[in-house]
Amino acid sequence: MARLSISYAGHFSDRVQDLFYGAVKPEAIDLHFIPLQPFQAFARMLRGEFDCAEMSFSTYTIMVARAKAGGSAMPFVAIPVFPSRTFRHGAIYVNRKAGIARPEDLAGRRVGVPEYQMTAAVWARGLLMREYGVRPASMRWTTGGLRDPGRKPMVAVSIPDIEIRHEERKTLDAMIVAGEIDALIAPQAPPSFRAGNPDIGRLFSDTAAAEQAYFRRTGLFPIMHVVVLRKELCERHPWVAVSLYEAFELAKNNCLERLRVEEPVPISLPWSSDLAKTTVEMMGADFWPYGVEKNRKVIAALCDYTWEQGLVPVRAEVDDLFAPSVAHLSNLRL
Repeated sequence: MARLSISYAGHFSDRVQDLFYGAVKPEAIDLHFIPLQPFQAFARMLRGEFDCAEMSFSTYTIMVARAKAGGSAMPFVAIPVFPSRTFRHGAIYVNRKAGIARPEDLAGRRVGVPEYQMTAAVWARGLLMREYGVRPASMRWTTGGLRDPGRKPMVAVSIPDIEIRHEERKTLDAMIVAGEIDALIAPQAPPSFRAGNPDIGRLFSDTAAAEQAYFRRTGLFPIMHVVVLRKELCERHPWVAVSLYEAFELAKNNCLERLRVEEPVPISLPWSSDLAKTTVEMMGADFWPYGVEKNRKVIAALCDYTWEQGLVPVRAEVDDLFAPSVAHLSNLRL
């Protein structure tokens, strides 16, 4: 089998470092790993600049659902590799002067978000609706740049009965400080919060406790990003999806094994070994699983949320999202 040269763009983390350094090599593939911030990787993959890349999971799910409903053909296909997962209670910030003390207080408020359809916002709205009864339509939404003005959405969104306005000139951070919005959902902390502005705080003050309780109740560890390949490449070389899946899985497993090392500590944080043990006790040894079946519940939740929040014309199903050969392979290797 001839070796293929394949470009991959995504953020650098311990889960993929073996691919970046070449300690893990996909079979019959020369992988050229371009480390980029996720938003850059998403935007450039949407422009067709790479063979394979990290992609916003909600954006991909929306594209699949739109294609399913008769829209534009999908240029990508995903493999069940999830480079980014994050609980999103900590992504909800409030202006303390607005009198928001609990999630239910968000009803009727002005809420900022960089992009309405971004995965972090989909998950945050999902937990607000499912856990606290706060529906997206009960809030007024403003989109725009968090730190720099003028951010444009990757996917156009217009939803009946949802008020969404786009702000071109101001940043969301400046708006929450000025009280022009009452709250903010953002994957990165706003600069005002990082700077210690006393007026800006998290909705859930004990974020870790809230997120751990959520996991115990629901079993959901939210997926933010997925790995996608050019569909044409996958159709021409079906083995590529399998080779890449196996390589990403091995790199991730190597990462989890390193986290179990107690001496010397594998990352530059004191008490990291205790944290690793606590995480395994709560979430299991493979607490960052790849594959379809191990993640079916959490993927189905995202499909539900994109449908319930009016982001898609039809509901995407879990099995609509992944290359069939890889989905089958990952199911066999539970």
